[in-house]
Amino acid sequence: MNMKRSVLLFAIILLASCATVKPQKYFTMDEMPDLVKCLPAPPAPGTPEFGYDSLRYFWGKEQRKDPVRAAIADRDAGWQIDTIIAVFSEPFGMKLSPEKTPQIWNLLYSGILTMEQIRVRPKAYFHRLRPFEYFNDHVLTLWEEDELRGEGSYPSGHTIRGWAMAMMLAEINPAAAEALYAKGWEYGESRVIVGAHWQSDVDAGYLAASVAYAKLHTSDRFLEQMAKAKAEFKRLTEPVAPEPQRRSARSVRRAARATRQQTRAN
Repeated sequence: MNMKRSVLLFAIILLASCATVKPQKYFTMDEMPDLVKCLPAPPAPGTPEFGYDSLRYFWGKEQRKDPVRAAIADRDAGWQIDTIIAVFSEPFGMKLSPEKTPQIWNLLYSGILTMEQIRVRPKAYFHRLRPFEYFNDHVLTLWEEDELRGEGSYPSGHTIRGWAMAMMLAEINPAAAEALYAKGWEYGESRVIVGAHWQSDVDAGYLAASVAYAKLHTSDRFLEQMAKAKAEFKRLTEPVAPEPQRRSARSVRRAARATRQQTRAN
């Protein structure tokens, strides 16, 4: 009895420790590429590129008139990683959770926490004014406006998170790649529709995420976790082989009787 209790206690402790394991970054911010040395400066007012940014801002305001698209943009504005995972679970084709898909969940959390760091330096260096501030306007998502005001706009952090999520999930499930990248693109456009970012912020966000993802593939720990995530996905999606059909005792006796009768006839 004491032995059973000891085993049970050990199992409880093990489960508790697994539940409290927190995702860890694969690289520090200082180990990530410095985008200030990679990206061009954002478009300056008076340039044709800035003119395009302005046109896209007003395009985004028109999109808000569509209640369906406005609702999508509002949902995409959620900053919590749990929210982003829920959004991308749909095109991925599977509900993702720390209970059902712990390996995939860990990969996504650790990956996002690592890749999003790449936005910090350029945001601080360029400290670009956001479009709703430039036009003395308001964002669609008023609940996030105070947090956005005064923060650098270039590149878009939401876009980095969304495109990074699409790339990781597409590597796990290549069959869903088109749907995932389509959502990643839409995720970036949502920031233009909201009015939180210029189009060039979003475009730089796609590129920044790609640069960060290339860096992740130089981490052995990331590659090991990706392998675990792929194995978990395969296990959850492989068709279950049908069990061999069992014959009843009566059918077995009938088959044996028929065999004996056939033997006698010969």
